[in-house]
Amino acid sequence: MDKAKVLGLIGFWCFILGLVAAVICGIFLPKNETIIIILVVFGIIIGLLNITAKEIMLFLLATIALIVAGNAFAPLTMLGVGTFLGNMLSYVATLMAPAAVIAAIKALWAVGKPGD
Repeated sequence: MDKAKVLGLIGFWCFILGLVAAVICGIFLPKNETIIIILVVFGIIIGLLNITAKEIMLFLLATIALIVAGNAFAPLTMLGVGTFLGNMLSYVATLMAPAAVIAAIKALWAVGKPGD
């Protein structure tokens, strides 16, 4: 297996593990600093290894939508559903924010470098 495939798999698994951790920890460990640090590290890895030039705009748009919708479920008070969903989305946003910053820097770099 070549280096690019290995790096792609590492980024993919960081994404999957990050999403699973965000969902589970959003229910059982909300606002846990250790989980936040792990998600930020996973997000950095995702941003460096997974986001290609053709995916940057869609990824940034999806990340913005995710962050904006983060507290939309707070009014759902029945059985604490709103709290759980809000915690999960907060963790997913924590996972995606570092990747979004890296993708935005990549996009700015592509725009700012001299053209062909």
